[in-house]
Amino acid sequence: MARILIFGNSSSGKSTLAKRLGKNLGLPVLDLDTIVWEASQIAIRRPHEDSAKDLRDFIENHPSWVIEGCYSNLINIALEFSTEIYFLNPSIDQCLENNRNRPWEPQKFQSAAEQAQTFEFLQNWIQQYQERDDEFGYSSHLCIFEKFNGKKQEITENICE
Repeated sequence: MARILIFGNSSSGKSTLAKRLGKNLGLPVLDLDTIVWEASQIAIRRPHEDSAKDLRDFIENHPSWVIEGCYSNLINIALEFSTEIYFLNPSIDQCLENNRNRPWEPQKFQSAAEQAQTFEFLQNWIQQYQERDDEFGYSSHLCIFEKFNGKKQEITENICE
């Protein structure tokens, strides 16, 4: 039974690694973005209780899985069920480059043009990773990584190539 949790900065390669592991191991993949944001709306966050319930339902209904995201409050819920974790921590410059090369994500945006409208915001967001003192920041992710006693790996190279 594999329960793999992947977290890190935006554009660090979380989705890439999650899809790769899910395909190679035959596991369902949950992108936390899909339960955090209101469907078909940009930047409208659902109530935490609703997202947490959806996360717990996914965990309960799948004996093995891959979960990826940047939301420490949800990562902490999944952490207690995880058998292994990956903290993706490439350089800020690498994350910025990955964001520049990000393909259109039709599960998140209705068009490539709509996604492009978020580019500058996301570039600024990525650059603030080390300084942010919130659930999305480096210090929060590092704390999660350090407190986990199971199999874990910090990945600092680019996996998006």
